[in-house]
Amino acid sequence: MTIATFSGIVKKGKGRGKDFGFPTANISLDKSIPEGIYLSKTTIYGKEHPSLTFIGIVKTFNETNYQAETYILNFDASLYDKEITIELLQKIRENKKFESKEELVAQMEKDKQDALRFFKLSG
Repeated sequence: MTIATFSGIVKKGKGRGKDFGFPTANISLDKSIPEGIYLSKTTIYGKEHPSLTFIGIVKTFNETNYQAETYILNFDASLYDKEITIELLQKIRENKKFESKEELVAQMEKDKQDALRFFKLSG
């Protein structure tokens, strides 16, 4: 069951996801979708890719922009200035502020493992 579907043009973010080993495609988003981490499918050039999508404000780094950041599983290509469509399938946790970068990265790794199991992928 789909929770929401939205599209947007991938914009350059702060590059933290890539530095942490989780490069994300960032798109602007209004606040119509509740904050959290979602299992998702991302469509690029008409092809669906399993993904994890963060919706909300990055609390750990005290940011103020409400956005979508999508980590596409087993994918490695630049998507800057490309249009993508994201379909949210299932919310797996709430957005939260982590005490450290290391705590955040550990949680991101757990989220990735949950997504790999959900999509029955190896990674």
